[in-house]
Amino acid sequence: MVLLVVIYIAFICLGLPDSLLGSAWPVLHHDLGIPISYAGFISVTISGGTVVSSLLSDRIIKRFGTGVVTLVSVAMTAAALLGFSVSHNLLALCLCAIPLGIGAGAVDSGLNNYVALHYKAKHMSWLHCFWGIGASLGPIVMSYSLVQWQSWNLGYRSIGFMQAALVVALIFSLPLWKKMTDTKGQTPIEEPQVLAKGQLLKLPRAKQALIAFFCYCAIETTVGLWGSSYLVTVREVAAETAASWIAMYYFGITFGRFLAGFLTMKFSHKTMVQFGQLLIGIGIIILCIPATSSLCIAGLFLIGLGCAPIFPSLLHETPSNFGSKYSQSMMGMQMACAYVGTTIVPPLFGIIGARIGYGVFPAFAGIFLAIMIAMVMGLYKK
Repeated sequence: MVLLVVIYIAFICLGLPDSLLGSAWPVLHHDLGIPISYAGFISVTISGGTVVSSLLSDRIIKRFGTGVVTLVSVAMTAAALLGFSVSHNLLALCLCAIPLGIGAGAVDSGLNNYVALHYKAKHMSWLHCFWGIGASLGPIVMSYSLVQWQSWNLGYRSIGFMQAALVVALIFSLPLWKKMTDTKGQTPIEEPQVLAKGQLLKLPRAKQALIAFFCYCAIETTVGLWGSSYLVTVREVAAETAASWIAMYYFGITFGRFLAGFLTMKFSHKTMVQFGQLLIGIGIIILCIPATSSLCIAGLFLIGLGCAPIFPSLLHETPSNFGSKYSQSMMGMQMACAYVGTTIVPPLFGIIGARIGYGVFPAFAGIFLAIMIAMVMGLYKK
């Protein structure tokens, strides 16, 4: 029980840094005298680190164990955030972004697989709900720092100290990870095996799973990044109203994952994923209705609500789909594909929207939804 509490706290801390850069950047780039567009360099560096560490997570965790890897990864993110707080140029920010990305990717892959192996599905949903709480708290902490202290540095420093406190908790929790492993030794959890990436791709239904994760994250991040622009430029919604409606989208994800934790006690993962896809589809259709723009808030909320059960349900199914001995290797690959979708698809839509118009936003999301539905059907095909 104590270890589970530590893991819940770890997921809050995992979400805390994810929204910091966007919250601080309007002030940060001005203070450092660098162009606003340079945020992309930092963001891509973080994403690159997460992809690399996710792909290597199986080998590292097999050698050192999930508890040690989580401890070191969180320590890296704490150091990176404290480094951000004292950075005075773009190069320093990019250098700090490297351990931030590497630490985030390793701990994300490790904890997700550990929970999938050792805990029930409800905890996977609630843990990702707690990640949403952390992602929501990050901008609040940064906003308080900007308003009360007139400093983005102190905002990063505050989050860095929170991560450092988690490091202390993880140090004391190290014996619990071993105890948990020994207790679960009675269950058919096989000795983990590390496979080359080419061998992983040859596993039955591996390609379907990886494409499904790519498409899911493509939808989630594209809607979050470009939904407001679609409302303002196409549906002629006021900018401040559009911002509040996008908040409803994120609320749908967070509330939906809290609710999904209870629903997983009654419904299978397959049912949860398919129901989520149905809600996303309904939300996209609502966004296309030209009659009134006020319906868009319902559409965005339904898309968020539909996104909620898909990611944690697919993650928790990894040991069942590929066997516990391959689950960490597959988890790393899945997380890497998810991060790639998060990194490249939103900018891709930005290019498409600039060339042919942002009105294609619902259709763009619908294409990725259709591909994901096809992949999930193949994944669950016996």
